[in-house]
Amino acid sequence: MTLIEKIIANHSEKKTVVPGEIVDICIDVRAARDFGGANVVKNLVENNLEIADTSRTFFTFDCNPTGSDQKYAANQQTCRMYARDHGIQVYDIDSGIGTHLVIEQGLATPGSTVVSTDSHANILGAVGAFGQGMGDQDIAAAFANGSVWFKVPKSVKLTLSGKRPENVSAKDIVLNLLHRFGANELLGYSVELYGAEVETLSLDERITIASMGTEMGAIIVMFPPSQAIMDYCEARSGKKLEMIQADADAVYDQEFELDLSSFVPMVSKPGHPEDTVDINEVKKSKIDSAFIGSCTNGRMEDMRITARILKDRKVAPGVVLKIVPATDEIWKQCLEEGLIKIFKDAGALVGNAGCAGCAAGQIGQNGPGEVTLSTGNRNFAGKQGKGSVYLASPATVAASAVAGYITTEDDIPAEPVVFAPGKAEQAAAAKKKAAVEARPVVVEGKVWIIKKDNIDTDMIYHNRYLTITDINEMGKYTFDNLKGWEDFAKKAECGDIVITAKNFGAGSSRQQAVDCFKSLGIQAILAESFGAIYERNAINAAMPILTYQNIAELDLKDRDKVRVDFANGTLTNLENNKTVQITPFSDVQMAIYKKGGLLG
Repeated sequence: MTLIEKIIANHSEKKTVVPGEIVDICIDVRAARDFGGANVVKNLVENNLEIADTSRTFFTFDCNPTGSDQKYAANQQTCRMYARDHGIQVYDIDSGIGTHLVIEQGLATPGSTVVSTDSHANILGAVGAFGQGMGDQDIAAAFANGSVWFKVPKSVKLTLSGKRPENVSAKDIVLNLLHRFGANELLGYSVELYGAEVETLSLDERITIASMGTEMGAIIVMFPPSQAIMDYCEARSGKKLEMIQADADAVYDQEFELDLSSFVPMVSKPGHPEDTVDINEVKKSKIDSAFIGSCTNGRMEDMRITARILKDRKVAPGVVLKIVPATDEIWKQCLEEGLIKIFKDAGALVGNAGCAGCAAGQIGQNGPGEVTLSTGNRNFAGKQGKGSVYLASPATVAASAVAGYITTEDDIPAEPVVFAPGKAEQAAAAKKKAAVEARPVVVEGKVWIIKKDNIDTDMIYHNRYLTITDINEMGKYTFDNLKGWEDFAKKAECGDIVITAKNFGAGSSRQQAVDCFKSLGIQAILAESFGAIYERNAINAAMPILTYQNIAELDLKDRDKVRVDFANGTLTNLENNKTVQITPFSDVQMAIYKKGGLLG
C-alpha cells in the first residue's frame, strides 16, 4: 500500500484498502477553529450530540487572534462557552495556527489522522500524517463519533531528482510544482514526494510545500518522515513512534520525475496561485505592501531569513511590511533571538501569532488598488482584501519590502524606489467643478414617526459597520441597532421623511449616521432637537434637518404624506392640509445645502 492507504487502513477495521473504497476512519485529532467553530457547536447542540473523546477534541482560534472583528469575537466566545461545559481544550487567541499547533504540541505524529475546519489541514503531510480540512457537519460528526467516512484517493509518486539551486527556497519549489501541474492535474490525488534532496528538507520547509497541496487540488502532499522528523515528533509527543513508509511494491496511479536543479525562484501573479512565473518576469514591479506569515511561511526558519535581510535596513518609504509568526512559540523564539527588534527597527508591523490575512483575518488585508507581495498560499481576488496580491518566498518578500519593488535578495538597490507624487483624477476634478443642480427647498414625502428621545449614533448606525466607506452600502444598516426599528431600512422608501423627538444623533462623531439616510434617499429629518455634532455633520453633508416645537395639531401618523418648506419653515400634513411653523434653514445652512455640502 501507499502511505495514505496504510494510514487509512490502520485507522479502519480493514487490513488493506484500495483507491475508490469508502471506509470509516478513526480520527486521532479533531479540531474546529474560530472560522466555522461556532457552526460546529450549533450542529452538535441542535442534534443533541455528545463528544466522543474530549482528549482528542480541540478548538483553535487562529483566523482572528485579536478578536478585533465582532463576528469572530462572537464565534470565539460561543466555542469557549461550549468548551467550558464539555471539558474541551481551547488553543485561544494567544496560541497560533491550529494545524501548526497539533504538530508543535505533539498531538499529531507520523501515521496519525487529523481533521479540522481548515482547508490546509493537509499540512500534516509534512510529518507523514493524514490531515484533512472538512466542513462543519463533518467536524461535528468527528467530535461526536470519533470517526468519519472517507474515500480512499489514488496516489501519485513524485520524485525530485538533481541538486536544489542555492537560491531556490521551499516556497519556490512548490511554486515550480504549481507551474508544472497547475490547479487541477493532481486533483483528488494523494501525492508522495521522494528524492535525495527531499529527504534533507527541514520540518519548516516540508510544511511550506505541504501547505500548498490544496492550491494544486491535491488531497494531500505527503512526505515519508525522515529520522529527524521522527526524533522531533517523539520529543514533542513524549511517545516512542513507529516509522511509517509506503510498501516497496505500492501501486501508484501515476509517477513523475522532475529535475530539481532546473527550478528557479518564482512568483504567483495576482488572482491565481498557479499563475506562476520566473521572478525575472515581474522584477521591479512597484509594491505598496508586503506580508510575511500564514500557515505556509510563518515558521521560525522564515522569520530568521526575514531578519537576515532586514537587519540594518529599512522598509522602503510608503511600503507597509506586516509580519505574523505562525505560533506563539515561534513568536517568543523571535523575541529571544532579537528578531522582533530587527523587524521593528526596520519599520515592520509584528502581529499576534495566527493566520493573519486569510479569511479576512486580523493582519494582511489590503485596500483598493493596493499591490501586495505575500508569502501566503492564496491570492484569489478578494481573498486578502480589495487589492492585488503576488505570492513569493519570505526572502523575496523581505528584499522587495526594502527595495520598494519586487526583487531578489541578491539584487536589493542601494536606495529604495519611492512613490512619485500622484495626480488628481480628472474625472473626480470634473465632478467637483460641475455646476450643482438646483436643489429643491420644498419637498414632499411619506413620514416615519419615531417617538423616542436620545436616539444615539450607535442606534442609528452601529460601530460594527464603521469600516464601510461607500455611501451606497450604508443605507441597509440604518437603525438596525434601534429596538423596534431594526427593519427600517427594508421598509423605507426613497423620498421618505423621518420625524423624531429630542436629542436625535447623540453620541459619536461618525458621519455614517448621517450618510446612511442619504443612502436610503430620505429627504429630511425633523426633530425637537439634535445632538450638537450630529447637527453640524448633517448640515455640512447637505442633509436637510429641521427642528420643531409642537406638531401635535397636525394629527400625523406613519405613512401620512407631508410637505416641508426649508426656506419658510413650514410643515404641512397633506392628508388634512393642516400646517404648523417649524424652524427654517439658517442662511448658512441654506448656502451649504444649495451647493451640495460644505465641500461642494
